[in-house]
Amino acid sequence: MEIIFVTSNLHKLEEAKGILGQEYNLLSIKDVGVTEDICECESTLEGNALLKARYVWEKFKRSCFADDTGLEVYSLSGNPGVRSARYAGDECNSHKNREKLLKEMVGKSDRKARFRTVVALIIEGEEYLFEGILNGTISQEPNGNLGFGYDPIFIPDGATNTLAQISFEEKNLLSHRGTALRALAGFLEKM
Repeated sequence: MEIIFVTSNLHKLEEAKGILGQEYNLLSIKDVGVTEDICECESTLEGNALLKARYVWEKFKRSCFADDTGLEVYSLSGNPGVRSARYAGDECNSHKNREKLLKEMVGKSDRKARFRTVVALIIEGEEYLFEGILNGTISQEPNGNLGFGYDPIFIPDGATNTLAQISFEEKNLLSHRGTALRALAGFLEKM
């Protein structure tokens, strides 16, 4: 089955390919000629995932899915949340986002957080949502170089290493996106 993953993030694409397997021909938006940025202007992860998937569905009428992920830190009232990718401003990068978050965590004893991913799938015009959650804590400083985004400062519950210190395969087994993508894969298998 051919399906478009509405992302230009190569890390996410490889992660999805590893989970969905070879029975799916997974294309990125660049593979189908979408070069413009798709607005992520909704106030929820669900809204942003649906917005991106609907954009591609309306343009191509081809099966597609999109995701949105947020890091929700309890002592920061759920922030950065839906603004995780742009937490340090619209022209920021992962390093600046992590730096801002760690500065805001100074002096906070409650470092509990969770990653939450919502995947929106559209097949034949029908919309479906899948969710994955990974609970953990925010580390005192970045550690590891295997991940991306907030991975170097997120320690999953029951672990001693950050997501950036574990292998790609290990991360896929426990990650929030991995959980949501496995739910998507299970749904697709039953179709």
